Amino acid sequence: MKGFIKICGMTDAQAVHAALEAGADAIGFVFAPSVRRVEPAAAAELARPARGRVPCIAVTQHPDRAQLEAIFEVFRPDALQTDAEDFATIGLPPGVVALPVVRDAATAPAGSLRILFEGPKSGKGQVADWSVAQRLAGERELVLAGGLNPDNVAAAIAQVRPYGVDVSSGVEASPGRKSPARIADFVTRARAAYARLRDKE
Repeated sequence: MKGFIKICGMTDAQAVHAALEAGADAIGFVFAPSVRRVEPAAAAELARPARGRVPCIAVTQHPDRAQLEAIFEVFRPDALQTDAEDFATIGLPPGVVALPVVRDAATAPAGSLRILFEGPKSGKGQVADWSVAQRLAGERELVLAGGLNPDNVAAAIAQVRPYGVDVSSGVEASPGRKSPARIADFVTRARAAYARLRDKE
């Protein structure tokens, strides 16, 4: 496994291009309250170069029905990322994959093979509890998020051994604006860390 790398919080074409050029495995578009929030039509336009190349993930938090309908009909995501409990009332369209967000072991849904383990508050750069993430990573495919950046991603991968990693604010030049150089650096360091894990197996 090369390690799944998601760059989240796309707000402009430069960020999408940088993530694709760096070799990211998925990109995310935020529809929750955030400096990175985009409208479904804008996200659909930004995602055009990525379609067929990497999954485009809709990131929400406690979305209402009208918002979900707009996301599904206009943006047409490959996956929906939102807090695990939200999926109890969400019916996903055919072909859309669920990516439940978990913030502690108690909220990890029993039936989900893949989860995203996040810090206490999404989009705030708060580091997740790596010790809890490490335990959960032994049970399922865990994508580690929360406070990751080019400087700590290698240590996170070495300790947690996650299926993948997800970064947003950690590769920004300013709030809501990605740095192509930081995106490339993050992906390079994450790939190297996963290569070291494979060498130890």
